[in-house]
Amino acid sequence: MDRRNFLKVAGAAPAALVAAPELAQATGPFLNTELLAYRNNNRSTVACQNGIVCASQPLAAMVGIDILKAGGNCIDAAIAVNATLGLTEPHMNGVGGDLFAIVWSQLDQRLFGLNASGRAPYSWDLERAGRRELNRVPRVSPLSWTVPGCVSGWALLNERFGSLSLAACLEPAIGYAQAGFPLSPVIAQAFEWPALLEESGANLASVYRPNGRTPTFGEIFRNPLLARTYRQIGEEGAAAFYEGEIAERIVAKSDELGGEMSLRDLADHSANWVTPLSTSYRGFDVWELPPNSQGITVLQMLNLLEHFELSDLEPNSAEHLHLLIEAKKLAYEDRARYYADPEFADVPVEWLISKDYAAERVELIDPRRASRSVRPGDPELDSDTIYMTAADNDGNMISLIQSNYSEWGSALVPEGVGFAMHNRGVSYSLDPGHPNRLEPHKRPFHTIIPAFVTENGAPLLSFGVMGGAFQPQGHSQVLMNMLDFGMSPQQAGDQPRVEHIGSSEPATGLVEGGGTVRFERGVADEVKLALAEMGHELSGAPRAAGGYQAIWRTEDPRVYFGGSDPRKDGAALGY
Repeated sequence: MDRRNFLKVAGAAPAALVAAPELAQATGPFLNTELLAYRNNNRSTVACQNGIVCASQPLAAMVGIDILKAGGNCIDAAIAVNATLGLTEPHMNGVGGDLFAIVWSQLDQRLFGLNASGRAPYSWDLERAGRRELNRVPRVSPLSWTVPGCVSGWALLNERFGSLSLAACLEPAIGYAQAGFPLSPVIAQAFEWPALLEESGANLASVYRPNGRTPTFGEIFRNPLLARTYRQIGEEGAAAFYEGEIAERIVAKSDELGGEMSLRDLADHSANWVTPLSTSYRGFDVWELPPNSQGITVLQMLNLLEHFELSDLEPNSAEHLHLLIEAKKLAYEDRARYYADPEFADVPVEWLISKDYAAERVELIDPRRASRSVRPGDPELDSDTIYMTAADNDGNMISLIQSNYSEWGSALVPEGVGFAMHNRGVSYSLDPGHPNRLEPHKRPFHTIIPAFVTENGAPLLSFGVMGGAFQPQGHSQVLMNMLDFGMSPQQAGDQPRVEHIGSSEPATGLVEGGGTVRFERGVADEVKLALAEMGHELSGAPRAAGGYQAIWRTEDPRVYFGGSDPRKDGAALGY
């Protein structure tokens, strides 16, 4: 990439370079000198050449660097980091949950998509849910379980791209699980789970409150049961989880609590490679995974936003945020109406992410007024999230996301395994007419989405934003920060975010009355006032929206630029 392309990426005016050429020379690919005011005061973009890991917890990030230095590649590092995060951030992720990834293979010169999400039990269907008189799938219950896909994802990644054994990748996490690690303030707070999860009784506490009390900031936490589980997986592969003792313990807990999971459900599980989908945005190709994930929501939003000259606007101005919110409303209504497992539903993917469809839908956006009611488009059919990223010295890159869904998942821990089972099954609709309805051996709608950006077929950016249903909004905001406003990877993650809230049922509901907008601290009061005057309903409750990691890549010479979200404990580490 030459300097002219850097200028295009950064959006800097030539006059800015003439005025301060020495600053332009020093700032590399991100040359917009007007954006220095947006620089976070305590984190800089990390720049390195040999390898880099960006993760939400520093011990896990360092594990990844150690793997790279020991001769592993970034896929080996990703598995090791994910396993360590399953120990250090157990409320967010673990082998009881699902996994998605996008891999850039330098050898193959292309992207590979991985869907390692699980399916509903064969016996779990609408009829049985009706017999239980359910109007939704309960969270603190094995009825919310689908087969956890994480371990199958590790196995496929290791088999296709790994240079180390799976056992070697898991060894650092095993060491930390046995010896323990001190809890950070963010993680210690998560151990103070809400009263809702007390429904699990002593089950969750048996592992995560081993001394009968909540561990506190700085206290050493150990999980020898998880070390044993990891060791079994390292020695026996995925079969240890899906066919061996671990599978038997999962089914025993399900049987004990009235669930539907069987040994057949686990044994029949498989992850699979999928083809990532893309749209062009400002000359770059943005890649997401197809349904059952919500990734194409990002592509739909970008197709709408591309109709507006965002670079002429002030970042996080009322005009900018209004367009983001209105694009989100339209894309999320299609998400609510059409997204489901494509093996069970006719999902009109090509139509949804087409430029023609975006040109039709963008007419519904009034640049000066908030919409109060929106509906999904009408195709011609017969019928109707931890994130981490790593890159290595060979040029391989991986964008990986893995989740328990809700914090602590189902809050249920099978005996002797050291991890909580996720609750992704609450995403199923119990409406017989909905494409995401509960059906046997069907994957649910999924919120976790890894992402990637290429330019002219070459890898440029691996990134992701945690945060459940918020993730497409987060992806769009950090992409606009980089591609429209010229921010660096760290600056792009530092900026305050906004979140539009529509239906309380992210997979099944439609927005009525326009929804509400809530803000992180840092959005100016005059911006909020202007949005209210446009007709947006504002929420007074601030929150931390998402958790972001990113790696930007340049060539000749190859340099990696990493950013890590200050909302988390994590770090971007390189060498």
